[in-house]
Amino acid sequence: MGLKDQLKGVIPDYQLRLLSDRFDVIGDIAILSFPAELTGYGNEIAAAIMSRRRTIKTVLNKTSPLTGSRRTAGYAILAGTSTVTTYREYGFSYQLDITRVFFNPRLCTERMRVTRQVQGGETVLVPFCGVGPFVIPAAAQGAKVTAIEQNAEACCWLAGNCRLNRVDRHVTILQADAFGVIPSSLSGIDRAIIPTPYGGDTILDRITPLVKPGGTIHFYTFRKQYQIAGLVRAYRDLGFDVLYSAACGNIAPGVSRWVFDLMNP
Repeated sequence: MGLKDQLKGVIPDYQLRLLSDRFDVIGDIAILSFPAELTGYGNEIAAAIMSRRRTIKTVLNKTSPLTGSRRTAGYAILAGTSTVTTYREYGFSYQLDITRVFFNPRLCTERMRVTRQVQGGETVLVPFCGVGPFVIPAAAQGAKVTAIEQNAEACCWLAGNCRLNRVDRHVTILQADAFGVIPSSLSGIDRAIIPTPYGGDTILDRITPLVKPGGTIHFYTFRKQYQIAGLVRAYRDLGFDVLYSAACGNIAPGVSRWVFDLMNP
């Protein structure tokens, strides 16, 4: 039974159609998004979610899209009090405040696909690293990871998460804008993992010179399906060897997040 089926008879049908069955779970926090027309039923919606997932302690309604350099959204608390949680993924733990830092639980499989390619002794660069879901698994593989993040609070959570997962000796954290000045000492990187924010594709031009010839770049971008073939050709024209490409989930009608594994020329 879906969430909407569960709420039949509680919310009028003409309003229930505005509700999605889908919601995200990060640790013990559930996050959904519904329009203002359903605000009066927030308690009922939260109660239905918590009855389905007994481990849920807080339910949030996402009230605004991601904005600003922090890439954080607005939330209304429907149930519970705390927006701090511990999220577990493939044996790693991440502590964070949902309302203060960016985190996407839907990339868990993709994160493991990439970080399991990391070899011990590699140097790895991760801009836009957030609280560490790419950083920590890569460091656990034995790599030396440089993590760049502009949000000071995310850097604090990242440092704590590195200690929590016992990889802090393998990680250097730089609180900085990845589009700004990057230390020249970072040249000769073996692998770059670039979870690019929406509209930030020019970061590829900045990171590529830091990766050694034959090194690997995992580049994420947002595109429509019809644009992909032309983008692959463009990367090849730049000299990249396109090793892999795939969609990693939809973010808007017709628009998906895509990953390209590129070998640097």
